[in-house]
Amino acid sequence: MGDHKEQPLRVGAAVRRRRRSLELTLAVVAERSGLSVPFLSQIENERARPSTSSLEKVADALRTTAVELLAAADPACSVDVVRAEVTEPGPGPEPEPRSRSLVRGHHQMHASEFTGDHDAGREFQYRNDQLMYVADGAVEIEAEGRAYRLGRGDTLYLTGGVRHRWRATVPDTRVVVVAVAEHIEAVRDRDRGRKR
Repeated sequence: MGDHKEQPLRVGAAVRRRRRSLELTLAVVAERSGLSVPFLSQIENERARPSTSSLEKVADALRTTAVELLAAADPACSVDVVRAEVTEPGPGPEPEPRSRSLVRGHHQMHASEFTGDHDAGREFQYRNDQLMYVADGAVEIEAEGRAYRLGRGDTLYLTGGVRHRWRATVPDTRVVVVAVAEHIEAVRDRDRGRKR
């Protein structure tokens, strides 16, 4: 747990997400944990930091562990710079396709940059929504039985669960993919628009 001191974690959001996923009220969690409703509310709203003992009581009430709550916690306000990888162009064979993460650590979103081509036959399916942005070059994306051709500056938005595959159609293509992290429980109103 020493790492948490360098980058404090906001465990309140993880507690709230877990409580809501179990459809529990603060009163129920208070009764199960022996902690007060106002204190639990302060924890969820990041106005109080629970002791290890209190966090364990909350975790027990939520049928999980303190370790799991900490793993799902959001980092406190932070700024992190990921520098570009500088490569010198030169004569020789075509550079190898590569990918790099644009976001480090455990966050609510992931972003990656893909340069060159990759396994075009590989099918992707993410649990949550994602956005693909073509920074350079061009790609062809197959999603939901349709093919899309995207050029520099184009974006494609895919909702969670959509199976898709893509390939670069121009050398040195760069694609940035931003996705809601897998550990985030996306809430969708599937009944919206339906008549009751």
